[in-house]
Amino acid sequence: MGVVHLAQPADGPRVALKVLRPHVIGDDEARERLSREVASLRRVRSPRVAEVLDADPWGETPYVATRYVPGLSLHQHVREHGRVEGEDLRWFAACLAEAMAAVHTVGVLHRDIKPSNVLLEGRSPVLIDFGLARLAEDPRLTHTGWLLGTPGYLAPEILYGDDATTASDVHAWAATVVFAATGRPPYGTGPAMAIMDRVRRGEHDLTGVPEDLLPLITRALDPEPDARPTTGHLMAYLRAGAETSAPQPERPAGPADQPTMPWMLAHGAPDDAAGDQHPPTRAYTVAAPVQPAHPAPGAAREPYVQPPPPTGTAAGSPRPQLLPPTRYRTSGTARLQRGLLLGGALAAVAVGSAVAPYLTFIGLALVVLLVRTFSWTGQAARERQHLRGRRRWYDGPLTALTTPWYLLVAGGGTALLLGWSGLVTFVVALGGALFGTPHPLLLIACGTLLGLLTWWGPGAKRLRLPVRRVAAALTRDPWVGWTAVAGMVIVLVPLALALAAGELSWRPAPGPPWRDGTLIGTLTDWL
Repeated sequence: MGVVHLAQPADGPRVALKVLRPHVIGDDEARERLSREVASLRRVRSPRVAEVLDADPWGETPYVATRYVPGLSLHQHVREHGRVEGEDLRWFAACLAEAMAAVHTVGVLHRDIKPSNVLLEGRSPVLIDFGLARLAEDPRLTHTGWLLGTPGYLAPEILYGDDATTASDVHAWAATVVFAATGRPPYGTGPAMAIMDRVRRGEHDLTGVPEDLLPLITRALDPEPDARPTTGHLMAYLRAGAETSAPQPERPAGPADQPTMPWMLAHGAPDDAAGDQHPPTRAYTVAAPVQPAHPAPGAAREPYVQPPPPTGTAAGSPRPQLLPPTRYRTSGTARLQRGLLLGGALAAVAVGSAVAPYLTFIGLALVVLLVRTFSWTGQAARERQHLRGRRRWYDGPLTALTTPWYLLVAGGGTALLLGWSGLVTFVVALGGALFGTPHPLLLIACGTLLGLLTWWGPGAKRLRLPVRRVAAALTRDPWVGWTAVAGMVIVLVPLALALAAGELSWRPAPGPPWRDGTLIGTLTDWL
């Protein structure tokens, strides 16, 4: 569709500048559709939506400028910092529902709510990528039998070829909240057709969704659009703090539920991480033809009317508000704790190399081998689950039985990584020994170099990602994080005391590699 740039005018704030490709919008009819859509979206005024700031549908190079949100997407946030929990999750769900209501109020459907289209600005979600949906109506981009959307976040009625309504966005909202709460899509991952089949049959996995949100999420993921709560009910339920029952849907049929936009095409580039579970919006072939409705030109739209609050809320009573939750633990204490843990591990390798070089290298090799083995077995288990969409009773035993095989697989990569790191470190150590560098200082420098090369060497990604996930899990709770930091200090203190006492052990070897009688020792004496 186009390219998104980070831009800034001479006298204004930074914006996300979406420049459209010529083949996407190459005639007056397409530009007119874009112009109408931009006019509608300019009316969206919500802090939860990256609203349109400027646009030029008729220029030589058409563009749309939206508010720039300097934050991670929900998908990136969950991958790097873990799932959203507690009051943060309720705040996230309420703010996303508010964004969806703001879009619906101007008579627009988003049609592509998913984790990669939700950016986190501090603790609050911001909905993006809905301003160019009209372009999907272009016959050059859509064909009978083709469906544009993201598997796992499309409503079942869309997969049957029905027109989208506000209920379709509610379904996508619920699927996105499930991902935030559990760290995985509710309909699993794997082949697109398998995911869409689970969506069509309503086979979702809500394990891990908090009990107070479970009734609402279950209702919002109902395969029948009329059984889902409206956007107004979602907001009233979340703000009222109900914990026992979800609001009953009251969805009157009428023009307000008729589609006002065709399918959404995403503009973001896919994540480069391995195993990415949220690819960008793509086109998939389906059996049932999809024929978007074209409202008559000039047809009046009924304004969006927010439904009354759910049963049990007194009329005229002030609407309860969500308490401001604590910020996501993506900065401050959590970042400090993760830095201390990773820095402490590097310090342990450096100081350990000056106290017991050979034993430290052997211990490092065992840790790398175990981490890489668990990485391989975990990836294999996820791939099996992707194909089925849910866990089976035999997943645990099967993982245990296949671990020896993946131990061998991990051994090759471990040998390559540590062989390369050890060789470079050995060359540096040899040079230091030849130039007479003091042994403790040389060993500390070599240990630091060994740790850095092991962390960034060839194939080290299978070491870095699991270690970062463990560090993120340990620092999710501040008390657990400080306990882990204290444990790292307990490991470092004896090593530092041994180094200060001048203790140096070359076990299991009889002595240093530059001792008398060795090749390095003879070369050192000769020089």
